[in-house]
Amino acid sequence: MGDDKGRWDIGSMPRLDGKTIIITGANSGIGEQLTSTLSSMGARVVMAVRDLRKGETVAASIRQEMGDATVEVMKLDLSDLGSVGDFITAFKLEHDSLDVLINNAGVMVPPYTLTEQGYELQWGVNHLGHFALTGLLIDHLINTPGSRVVTQTSMAHWNGDINFDDINSERGYKPWKAYQQSKLANLLFATGLQERLSSLGLGDPISLASHPGISNTSLFRHGRMMKVLTFPLMQGSGRGSLPALRAATDPEARGGQLYGPSGMTEFKGFPVLVEPRNKGRDMRLGDRLWELSEEMTGVRFSSHMRAAVCDEGSCGRR
Repeated sequence: MGDDKGRWDIGSMPRLDGKTIIITGANSGIGEQLTSTLSSMGARVVMAVRDLRKGETVAASIRQEMGDATVEVMKLDLSDLGSVGDFITAFKLEHDSLDVLINNAGVMVPPYTLTEQGYELQWGVNHLGHFALTGLLIDHLINTPGSRVVTQTSMAHWNGDINFDDINSERGYKPWKAYQQSKLANLLFATGLQERLSSLGLGDPISLASHPGISNTSLFRHGRMMKVLTFPLMQGSGRGSLPALRAATDPEARGGQLYGPSGMTEFKGFPVLVEPRNKGRDMRLGDRLWELSEEMTGVRFSSHMRAAVCDEGSCGRR
């Protein structure tokens, strides 16, 4: 376990009994695979999904297959920051700790659409929704020993840029450019979160990123031509889920790391440490993105972090 020269797979995972894990976009593709695998290892999995009916169908199937799986379905629409707030309220009423948050949900190259708050859909769902969700859960994560945040990025970050002058693509919508922008934002967020946690002297939680290579999932429903072109290079959702699983569970994983497939082009393979590329390494860009994200969501991480580690004016780990 933790040897990048070996083959890390589901058999490498530790037991997760007693741990609570939230997975966004848990009712299809990689999210469904993550739910099935993590619940099979004893975790209590909270499926955070937009479509409750589909989520309950998947949860029922997993319970029937495993018998003792603990799977809970909760409503979360990442395209509406109000829904994010409602999810937080409902989750905290039932749970006083959180071991792992997997920011997995995403949309790819849809027709031009705006979120409830008026943001371009890919920017709003893939990045802003997860940014707000994580910020509002950071107190639970800080107060849970050994906790982790895993954010799914993509190889699309390789060619990504943050267009601060037209963040909502109002001057011209290019679906792939907008997708690349959102996945670069995912990676910069994961790295930026780790920097901010470390600056407060926090060992927990740690923030990591993962990417699934090119995986055959419903994410391609708006990119059918791309799916046709890349199909020979694809891997299934089971293999595609492994980088996120390793980031979420490998005892040797460290904050700030990125896991992806081991293949030469990172299209497919077993999960190993990989390197951010191009603007994915630009921390000044990440800082600017962080400021914009707080402004757009109204979620200020610093206040939530300090509230979680300060008691009666004296700050430190609880």
